Amino acid sequence: MPEASHAAPEPIGPLDFTDYRKAVSDAVVALDVHSDRRDDFRGGLAASATGDIHVFDITADEHAVHRTPALIARAPQRYFKFSLIERGTGLIVQDGRETALGAGDMAIYDTDKPYSLLFDETMKMSVVMFPKVLLDIPAETVGRITATRLDGSGGVGGLIRPYVASLARDAGELDGHVARRLFRTAVDMVGTLLEANLAAAPGAGAHDALLRRILDFIDDRLSDPDLAPAEIAAAHFISVRHLHAIFSDQGTTVSTVVRTRRLERCYDELVNPQHAHRSITTIALSNGFVDPAHFSRTFRAHFGVPPSAVRAEHA
Repeated sequence: MPEASHAAPEPIGPLDFTDYRKAVSDAVVALDVHSDRRDDFRGGLAASATGDIHVFDITADEHAVHRTPALIARAPQRYFKFSLIERGTGLIVQDGRETALGAGDMAIYDTDKPYSLLFDETMKMSVVMFPKVLLDIPAETVGRITATRLDGSGGVGGLIRPYVASLARDAGELDGHVARRLFRTAVDMVGTLLEANLAAAPGAGAHDALLRRILDFIDDRLSDPDLAPAEIAAAHFISVRHLHAIFSDQGTTVSTVVRTRRLERCYDELVNPQHAHRSITTIALSNGFVDPAHFSRTFRAHFGVPPSAVRAEHA
């Protein structure tokens, strides 16, 4: 369960193989970790979280990690992971693709599908992990470029590469609200990079554009407690059945997306000093929740701690 409050990176290391394997699985998602040099293996990990966005700075000797179907079945995680190789080389495998990565290369992969990462030398990697719902890109569209090389040497990739590296390294120096803003910026930058790469990939079309328009419409009306599928569908000249099918293709529902985006906005406001004068109830009601008790339960179920804990930490 993600932690709601901002947690500064706490370097863990140097670690032997057993401790590294446990630290990686505990901090990220459940993984099967292997190495041929267990006796002299050394690794380290620094993890930071704000809400349900996580950033990791990882160093380790040669090893392999596998997200297997059995692990996914035990603990589904609807996240994307965006990784930047800062040092060393590796191989990423997902969706039938195997791609070699070197220093400066980046890749996106889906924690709800099997994947493998294989490193044949000592490596350093920065990772941003975030819920799929934070991207205004259909999950199946992102699936067209999972486990592919995203170039970090120029263009949009050249801009995001140093940002992600410095964020993973320096997040511990940031105030909670600032960290939240910068983590969200990282997700937005990843989305921009993916859009730039998808523009050149086959298969993009009207479906993707429609989903983006629907998500923009939802974001503009999160404060309306009566926002309903019928209104959303009518505004886009589609049937309610078609609307539900669009989100079913993403592995989610209309109500889940609306609720999640409301919770994300509430979290942003709870950690923002400019909203410190507003009560938790006021923030909840202004973002479409009608019952403070239900909001508190839903918030805790999503972020792992109650909204009062988030407010107290940033008071």
